[in-house]
Amino acid sequence: MSNNQLDLINQQLLKIENHIPKINLINTKASKASIGWHLDHSLKVFNSVCTATIQSNPEDYKRTFNFWRALLFKLNYIPRGKAKAPKYVLPPENIQENDIRNQLKTVKSNLKALQKLPKTSFFKHFIFGKLNKKQTLRFLQMHTHHHLKIIAKIE
Repeated sequence: MSNNQLDLINQQLLKIENHIPKINLINTKASKASIGWHLDHSLKVFNSVCTATIQSNPEDYKRTFNFWRALLFKLNYIPRGKAKAPKYVLPPENIQENDIRNQLKTVKSNLKALQKLPKTSFFKHFIFGKLNKKQTLRFLQMHTHHHLKIIAKIE
């Protein structure tokens, strides 16, 4: 895992932390959801992906080609409104600062655990297929970036 990738993710986590006081801010021209929704969702995705990767059996990983992964990872881009988030990563109706802060603590802990895993630890994404540890971190960085861009438009 490259230090550059980790630095980028840590910068994103700092941005998330800095946006916590604005969780109730909404701008319907930019998004139907509040800043809090995007923060909560990003952290839920991060934690659920980390948990799946930590629980994976590295021996079950097999590298395969995936067109969408190859294209979107190269572009560092996740298009808006093209995929529906699974229910387990959807935020609750009432988003609390304390919940966001607790999830952020868990993310930081999960990120440390992820760094110690074998390279073939993986997460199975519903579009991109099996992502090894390096690809998983790339996905997390891209997904977080996607939501931070939306948050910037809300502001």
